[in-house]
Amino acid sequence: MSTKQKKIDNFDPSQPGLADANIYGLPFNAEESDIVILPIPWEVTVSYGAGASEGPEAILEASFQVDLLHQEFPELWKLGIHFDEAPEQWSANSEKFKGLAQPIIEALENGEDIETFPVLQSDLDKINKACKQLNSEVKERTLFWQNQGKKVILLGGDHSTPLGYYQALAEKNNSFGILHFDAHMDLRKAYEGFTYSHASIMYNALQIPQIEKIVQVGIRDFSEGEVEVVQSSKKVIVHTDTDLKAAAFEGKTWKQQCDEILNELPQNVCVSFDIDALYRWYCPNTGTPVPGGLSYEQAAYLLSRLAASDKNIIGMDLVEVAPGEDDWDGNVGARLLFHMCGVFAKNNGLTVGEKIIF
Repeated sequence: MSTKQKKIDNFDPSQPGLADANIYGLPFNAEESDIVILPIPWEVTVSYGAGASEGPEAILEASFQVDLLHQEFPELWKLGIHFDEAPEQWSANSEKFKGLAQPIIEALENGEDIETFPVLQSDLDKINKACKQLNSEVKERTLFWQNQGKKVILLGGDHSTPLGYYQALAEKNNSFGILHFDAHMDLRKAYEGFTYSHASIMYNALQIPQIEKIVQVGIRDFSEGEVEVVQSSKKVIVHTDTDLKAAAFEGKTWKQQCDEILNELPQNVCVSFDIDALYRWYCPNTGTPVPGGLSYEQAAYLLSRLAASDKNIIGMDLVEVAPGEDDWDGNVGARLLFHMCGVFAKNNGLTVGEKIIF
């Protein structure tokens, strides 16, 4: 009998998770886990609300309160989910370069030209270099786990963090699409001068040749420049919150809308989930909230439809969870992440059990 099987046999999933265990209170190490969570505590270019760099830790802490008997994926926990240890320099560099970024943002908000301020321009160059280095390290870390046969889910941090992850997926797949849950298009080119801004992640993703389609869901905030990117590109399909709600008000079911969305995706799919795609009451402390959004149930249903479809999920990321004074944001993030683990596992043919029917 394997060590992992012994742990499964001796583990009681109905008991509270032990604080010294891994994520969700599970007893498995990395080698024994089918799924690896890659935390990226990074938020250098935030221009409004902060706190996303603390999201991975908040989700980890909240995960011990999540019941492991998921209705759709009751045996998910047996696969093993491991929370990777982020290199110490990621968090330290996030704080360091975030401090350098704030005067640049303030100068831009005051209508200043950064190029006329040599010190600020120098700092901007340092920030872009540091973000590029992070992307390279995230790519390397993702490939490290993938080469061991792990299903890797990236956990941000702000929405700039998955670019290196997408680059890693591009090394393993000739083509894929992104199912993008978000309140924002994130199609700004070098927003506020930051090449790797959280507001530029999908623009930067479009520069990866292997990404053939981005299907956006829940969008309700965008700029003229972003609209021009959508209209000039054949790779981006947008489902705004307004259009989705209008269709629902006029009689189209959410199932019908979900199936239309999934039909727009190519065979290989990566899911990118910015928590602000949801109504704000699920994520009251997220950095750039916008009225409207999806319910948790709508998002989970679309993900479950994807899991059961003929598409092949090759990756997932969850970003922009920012904790507040209570545990709510981390709680929602931990439960959404657990559902995403089940979706990823089921779609890839791993044993998650049969849905519990009452």
